[in-house]
Amino acid sequence: MLGSLVKQIVSGMERIPEEISRAFQEQTKVIGGCGPQLADLVKMLQTATASQPTFMCIDALDECVGVQRVRVLDSLRQILEKSPGTRIFVTGRPHIRAEMGKRLPGRMVTISICPTKGDTIGYLRVRLGEDETPDAMNANLETEILEKILENISETCVGAMMLGITCYFIR
Repeated sequence: MLGSLVKQIVSGMERIPEEISRAFQEQTKVIGGCGPQLADLVKMLQTATASQPTFMCIDALDECVGVQRVRVLDSLRQILEKSPGTRIFVTGRPHIRAEMGKRLPGRMVTISICPTKGDTIGYLRVRLGEDETPDAMNANLETEILEKILENISETCVGAMMLGITCYFIR
């Protein structure tokens, strides 16, 4: 993930900083040509973001395995310490809020986005409207399908759907 951020940030620069260019050149000399290590990527991101305002977006951080998520959050903290003009926007499920607050204390603002039952029905209607055989659908059939789906969704599933997404703004 951090390697991808380096690539995206560097691709938008007029000139690649010498430190970053040199680090990649040194990695090509290593047997097996392994990529830069985490510490190297953090330094590259610090270098790239220190001289210019930078906005990073990380989607679905909650899908990152716990150990890796800790490494990413610790790396982001290190980057922010050296790059005061950097802002980060992260999306993820609410269960990572405490972990993010622990790893990035005092740096986070959150906004929760939770779908309503009406949102779910609207989504299902749009999907039903995309049916490849539109003549097979009529208002009665659509209503029956929606009722059956909503009846058969367990309370747990509805609860999980209503948890929604949390957006984390990190400064």
